[in-house]
Amino acid sequence: MEIVLRNNLILITTGFDTLNTRWMKEFLNHHARGMLFLPKAVLVFRNETLTQIREEFLTQLSQHHAAKHQFNHQFFLRSMLKYGTQPIKIELEKLEEPQTVKVNLYAYDKDTVLISLDAPNSWVINYLRSQLEVYVERGTDSSLVVDVSDYKAKARLERALNKRHILHYQIQYTYDNHFMSKLYSDFASFSFGDLCKAEDEDKNIRLYTVLECPVGASQDALKKSYKKLVKVYHPDKIVHEHPNMISHYTQKFQLLQEAYSALRIVS
Repeated sequence: MEIVLRNNLILITTGFDTLNTRWMKEFLNHHARGMLFLPKAVLVFRNETLTQIREEFLTQLSQHHAAKHQFNHQFFLRSMLKYGTQPIKIELEKLEEPQTVKVNLYAYDKDTVLISLDAPNSWVINYLRSQLEVYVERGTDSSLVVDVSDYKAKARLERALNKRHILHYQIQYTYDNHFMSKLYSDFASFSFGDLCKAEDEDKNIRLYTVLECPVGASQDALKKSYKKLVKVYHPDKIVHEHPNMISHYTQKFQLLQEAYSALRIVS
């Protein structure tokens, strides 16, 4: 383990033996909503309501580090506590052999999705919580029930599932043949041509929804969102996925193109 105190963060470089200790997991579980997942690392931001938990974590971290390197624990702890407002970055000290984590997706209906793991994994669950926090109805250490009753929630879920690597874990999503049809049952008979038949106001709302922008968004905002989304939903990115998923991404990609073209005209 190595700890570096920088001007803008506390950098902890360690292995999975430390990452999977009880005190490390407890700290990360408390900060699930304030974590940013990076390649081979997580960035934990300061939370004013969790100051005591942060200090307890730094104390345990300092004791653990001092025991391994045989130096004064209290002196090092005082140095770390001076960085009380800075984020904590925890990264792997070496490239670990990727481990596959199976995540099962099940749609009860168009409004509710169950995400479950074959075995508890705090890293994957914390990632999903951090991405879907406002939509999680309930959960355990191996499952989440997510409310996806509006378009924004579905879009958020899709973006979360688009990430397949958490630290050295490789996520493998599985779902039955009815998952996509249940989740998007509202669009079963939907085609872009239907938008042209609706009232102008309703049409514009739907167009902006497709691009995940607020109604009346500027041309720059529309262009930025369009470019970001077409990269996410480009069918070439998922050529090895289930045919249902490929079909959904293809339709979404086409809708994005048509919605952006239409909004450029009406704007």
